[in-house]
Amino acid sequence: MSDSSDDERVAVVLDIFPNGRSDGRHGSRPMAYALDVRDFTLKEVVFEDTPDVGMDDELVIEPPGDNVRGVYPTEYEDVSGSAQSELEYIVEELVEDEEERFVSFYNDAQPITLRLHQLNLLPGIGKKLRNTILDERKRKPFESFEDLEDRVAGLHDPVGVLVERILEEIQEDDLKYKTFVGRDEDA
Repeated sequence: MSDSSDDERVAVVLDIFPNGRSDGRHGSRPMAYALDVRDFTLKEVVFEDTPDVGMDDELVIEPPGDNVRGVYPTEYEDVSGSAQSELEYIVEELVEDEEERFVSFYNDAQPITLRLHQLNLLPGIGKKLRNTILDERKRKPFESFEDLEDRVAGLHDPVGVLVERILEEIQEDDLKYKTFVGRDEDA
């Protein structure tokens, strides 16, 4: 999905308001809700003029383009219903497009505490499945989502598991452990 350079930060537009927010928060300036591709944080992007972008388009937010007046962090509850609805599809597309990045999570996940492992944060992964993943990755690192599915009995949808966890991290402010959202590995 994204071919941006390392010094650019890209977000995917979830919803756009060419006439600004109805509450007048930024006057009548056009704005959009977007998802940061790198760390899955939600952004409110305010423009100088009506932008030439639509839903699902990529937008450079750092450094801000000529038409970008400001980029502000926002919470899940504060974005539009349309943006909330679009979120699952965008996250799934990002995970599929960046397969190497997310397969490496399965290869590199570590214990968080003596009793909790990063893999256990993923929905549906308990002790038995976690141990199977750990045993298989010791034999040979996973190369793809298909490889994961083939080698780990019981892990039928490694993409869906990741998407579900990322959405949970986006939606829940008070999660104790966040593995994907707000953790900028390139910073």
